[in-house]
Amino acid sequence: MFSRPVFILFLLMLSLFLAAPAAPARAEDIGSVTKLPLPRFVSLRSDTVYVRAGPGMRFPVKWVYQRRSYPLQVVQEFDTWRKIRDSDGDEGWVHQSLLSGNRHVLVAGQIPVTIYKKPESDARPVAQIEPGVVAKLNECEDDWCDVSVSGYEGWLLKSTLWGVYEHEESE
Repeated sequence: MFSRPVFILFLLMLSLFLAAPAAPARAEDIGSVTKLPLPRFVSLRSDTVYVRAGPGMRFPVKWVYQRRSYPLQVVQEFDTWRKIRDSDGDEGWVHQSLLSGNRHVLVAGQIPVTIYKKPESDARPVAQIEPGVVAKLNECEDDWCDVSVSGYEGWLLKSTLWGVYEHEESE
């Protein structure tokens, strides 16, 4: 069928083809695959999530998140991959299966914040929450968001949170 040198050359070319990196995603291929709004907030579905340099397993791991429910912002989509941005502005790619639509927020800033019983600054305080704490987002109205964290539920000022948009309201 094939002579030995031709077959060896064929195998060599095939191995080079298979080892070559895939063509990078074209700009027109990157955008909203799901037709969901971009950007949008999501959270981590797993305790361990590898963030890659590009949209695929062939790209190197840039860092690893080890915090389930950590809020992130999806800024681009490509096939089953989502380009995410964290509260520090760092960006990378994660597989969609590692993200959840369940909303969580991060307490921002440098000082503890107070959770109130009602969305009013003169309402009864419920708890003090440290910066960096992740809370479940229940709803938002006006300048306030109802959150749950460590068995406490109450209202925080939107301005103290990362993971919610300034003019976001619950429906």
